[in-house]
Amino acid sequence: MTTTLQTVFAQFKENPVNWALAAVLAYVIRSYAQSSKPSVIPAKHPDVIVFKNYTPKTLLPFDGTGEDGRVLMGVNGSVYDVTRGRNFYGPGGPYANFAGHDASRGLAKNSFDMDMITDPSLPIDKLEDLAPDEWESLREWEQHFAAKYLLVGKLVENE
Repeated sequence: MTTTLQTVFAQFKENPVNWALAAVLAYVIRSYAQSSKPSVIPAKHPDVIVFKNYTPKTLLPFDGTGEDGRVLMGVNGSVYDVTRGRNFYGPGGPYANFAGHDASRGLAKNSFDMDMITDPSLPIDKLEDLAPDEWESLREWEQHFAAKYLLVGKLVENE
């Protein structure tokens, strides 16, 4: 048996492919042994978000450009935190003009133009002139936001 083992070892030494395979096997075993060690990830407590009333003026700073980077949007009287969708609603996104504003009219009309945004110093847009299909579009958008984003407040008139 010793001679057989010596013969196998001698053949192993002579073939460079065997050395390469042995090196790869050693690397895989070493990597696996190191990766099986549990890593400690410190727990981060999520920020507490309080449901509150927002006016068009108090909603303005939440356009994604502030220190905290939060993005809030008003949709049909509700305020949603859309920060996790900042690629869409944050600075440079296709819906960025809605950030920090009541986006109801623009969503209802499927228009992202700035003229769809009501001046925050004026009363909230009552949307009285919307057609039935525009109301349906607004309801669909509202369902989208309710399903995907956190409801953080209610949009109320300026004081």
